[in-house]
Amino acid sequence: MQLIEKLSILADAAKYDASCASSGAPKRSSEGKAGLGSTDGMGICHSYTPDGRCVSLLKVLLTNFCLYDCQYCVNRRSSDVPRARFSPEEVVTLTLDFYRRNCVSGLFLSSGIIRSADYTMEQLVRVAKLLREEHDFRGYIHLKTIPEADPALIAEAGRYADRLSVNIELPTDASLQTLAPEKQIVSIKQAMQTIYTGEQTVLNEPRAPRFAPAGQSTQMIVGADDTDDSTILHGAEALYGNFKLRRVYYSAFSPIPNSPKSVPLAAPPLMREHRLYQADFLLRSYGFSANELFQGPGHLALDIDPKLAWALEHREVFPLDLNRAEPTLIARIPGIGLRTTQRLVDLRRERKIRFEDLARMRCVLAKAKPFFITSDYHPQQAESTSVLLREQLRDRPQPQQMGLWG
Repeated sequence: MQLIEKLSILADAAKYDASCASSGAPKRSSEGKAGLGSTDGMGICHSYTPDGRCVSLLKVLLTNFCLYDCQYCVNRRSSDVPRARFSPEEVVTLTLDFYRRNCVSGLFLSSGIIRSADYTMEQLVRVAKLLREEHDFRGYIHLKTIPEADPALIAEAGRYADRLSVNIELPTDASLQTLAPEKQIVSIKQAMQTIYTGEQTVLNEPRAPRFAPAGQSTQMIVGADDTDDSTILHGAEALYGNFKLRRVYYSAFSPIPNSPKSVPLAAPPLMREHRLYQADFLLRSYGFSANELFQGPGHLALDIDPKLAWALEHREVFPLDLNRAEPTLIARIPGIGLRTTQRLVDLRRERKIRFEDLARMRCVLAKAKPFFITSDYHPQQAESTSVLLREQLRDRPQPQQMGLWG
């Protein structure tokens, strides 16, 4: 099989993995090289660093052959999809070729399980080792970690990769046993612990060799089973707390050709995935807990974002006086973000905050108005009714644009 044929198969097979990001990666010197651009080529994914830079990565599988028969996976053992396999040297060649053409600034490499977990992990590590040691590659490398692999191999991967990820895939042990019985939640968390230990060693021992400086991430598939959003977010919160993950990615289940009857025939609403990302951001950056977002089992509302949903459920907290309220509470006002909160806190050290200040800071006033007080503004009583506010502020589907002839 020609290299381009393999690339076509293995780049397409990699599209289901959402845990591809480069946030937190250190900047690397690239003296003597032209600046790197961004393309929409086959097998290239885009991520954004905290400072807003777009980072393009070659995203491929080493192989889509797999020993496992996970029911939700297009590359499962019983699937009839076309199969291909790169050698480590071929992945290195492709990465360097794309890099020199200014198409990418790094590599995201995953793989199906072939022969054994250790053998597969050895092949992934070999790619990173060849790039770093033989070709002095200074681009970004994200390696998928095989949970059952020897911890020594995972530790070696951390010395070459910027980020490692271990996909937990399903949020509960029961779901994993039903849809992916060959995988064990224990081994997945053991791999996460190995990565976490490597990160902590670097923090506590300044002379320790570098280890996955961009941390670790994981992916949860949404809608492949009947697990609700509350369970998913409580699971994510535990992962953040126990293993200090940088990100949990949520991937809406995508029905695959000849799907088994054990998985749904239709995909969940994409808005559900979007709401989970919004709620996850509240956990990571706004100080919310999963218990605050859920009164019990259940799903996030699809018609309003989780921050607004919380505000409507806690009307006793609002409206907040922006000239006196704690910053952590100001940040919980719908339509006001973290940066705006800091700007408001800085401003009130100089003078009283006025309504026009929020307009100037480009707050989403349509959402924020019922929840704050300034020196010259107090919301009308009618605006404080949660039922009315929900109807006014809920997201409405965008109308479909009509074609030229109807």
